Amino acid sequence: MADQKQPILEVKNITKRFPGVVALDEVSAQFLPGEVHAVVGENGAGKSTLMKVLVGAYRPDHGTIFFQGQPISFDHPKEAQDNGISIIYQEFNLLPDRNVAQNIFFGREPTRYGLVDQRELNRRTVEVLKQLDAQDIISPQAPLHSLPIAQQQIVEIAKAIAFDSKVLIMDEPTAALSMTEVEMLTNLIHKLLARDMAIIFISHRFIEVFDIAQKITVLKDGRKVGTTRVEDTSPDQIIEMMVGRQLDQYFPGLALPQEIGDVRVRIKNGSNAFLKNINLELRAGEIVGVSGLQGSGRTELAHALFGVEPFQSGAVELNGKLLELNSPTIAIKHKMGFVTEDRKAEGIFPNQAIRDNILITVRTLQSLAKRIMPNGTSQGPDLAPKLVKQVDVRAPSLDQELQYLSGGNQQKVVLSKWLASTAEIFIFDEPTRGIDVEAKASIHEMIRDLARQGCAVLMISSELPEVIGMSDRIVVMWDGKISGELPPHSSESQIMILATGHRSSGAGSKSNSEASEE
Repeated sequence: MADQKQPILEVKNITKRFPGVVALDEVSAQFLPGEVHAVVGENGAGKSTLMKVLVGAYRPDHGTIFFQGQPISFDHPKEAQDNGISIIYQEFNLLPDRNVAQNIFFGREPTRYGLVDQRELNRRTVEVLKQLDAQDIISPQAPLHSLPIAQQQIVEIAKAIAFDSKVLIMDEPTAALSMTEVEMLTNLIHKLLARDMAIIFISHRFIEVFDIAQKITVLKDGRKVGTTRVEDTSPDQIIEMMVGRQLDQYFPGLALPQEIGDVRVRIKNGSNAFLKNINLELRAGEIVGVSGLQGSGRTELAHALFGVEPFQSGAVELNGKLLELNSPTIAIKHKMGFVTEDRKAEGIFPNQAIRDNILITVRTLQSLAKRIMPNGTSQGPDLAPKLVKQVDVRAPSLDQELQYLSGGNQQKVVLSKWLASTAEIFIFDEPTRGIDVEAKASIHEMIRDLARQGCAVLMISSELPEVIGMSDRIVVMWDGKISGELPPHSSESQIMILATGHRSSGAGSKSNSEASEE
């Protein structure tokens, strides 16, 4: 049956070229009111370019954009926003040092006698927040930097409502959210649909795409592969459209018992300002997955082990030797690598070249240890191109500044940086966040290869299928503690019981206190 509603936003034959690259090639799509329309594809498929064309950040070389039936052309995202098309990027466009009200009405504050009318500004902010049922959890006067990520996202959505937006583009809106926060976002989206808003939803998380969207458009290499209704397709079919072939296996096989070796890391009763009585072992050849809700202590555990926010009591042993890990420099010197959750703030040098970002750990190790790499040379000139090819970084040159790569390609460079090291213990915090499905498969295989080579791997992920599919053991955190340990192939429900602070009655679960007594 044909759609009865007329599209709010439509693109016809949009083409956008960059030097040496056709980013969009004759792309057409329609976005209807009261509908979530997901746009999916591999990194580099053209998703972000299309969104930037829609909001006026890029001008198309060919094609037409229709908004409410009329051809339009925006010269700047502010112009698109003023006309009712808003975008929420994965990295929010907010002012952290200003309060909520100032962010929502920035540049449009009500005035009285030439001054900002604070009372009216707060009143309008509360009215907007009421439309999202958020007036009781977010104060207009709260400094933005004091809010958790999920509430900052609500502020972004409130800003779009304040502009009376008809179209809201959400670029990876769930990437930094816990499962509970994703559920809250889903409820907010339903409220927006009730306002007859059209929502364009970009995500690599198929569980959420199929839960939230009504339609899916697939892009590949700048071209539209097709558009389908959610009820008429499946994740496997969408993956095949994205990559051009079937992915027979999402995850590599788990370690065999004989492949798991000696203990490389042993934490005994580790505690700091947040973590409490952590007892954990990491063995050569195994991947230990860490699960838990946002704020459970997952990242804090990684920071403590790597010396960013070290344990203040307890003990850490590396390869049987007691060691005080009180700085990342010491951790790196003792062959530890850390792929951080916060890529932008902690993982990259955005203004430096791809090559320099990849080789930074090699150069640091050479400086610390005053030694050469195993083959007797620095490996620098040859190693960077090899790793770029291995993780499929898509860039015209290794000399390009990292800031000009997509988020997914930036994450691949972060992985390359540590693959270039001689690390034997790896901490991966959200290693596949913002990465497309085929690249995820290759990264999963790389992580498993590290384990097969005898490395010990601690992998933190908010995606339960990833934790279940990759882990030889699963550790679940809650309230700064390890609430239990589960065997491989445990169920999502078993993990969630422990992640919410409840003890599992099923076999195979072991609490942190029980582990410390063994």
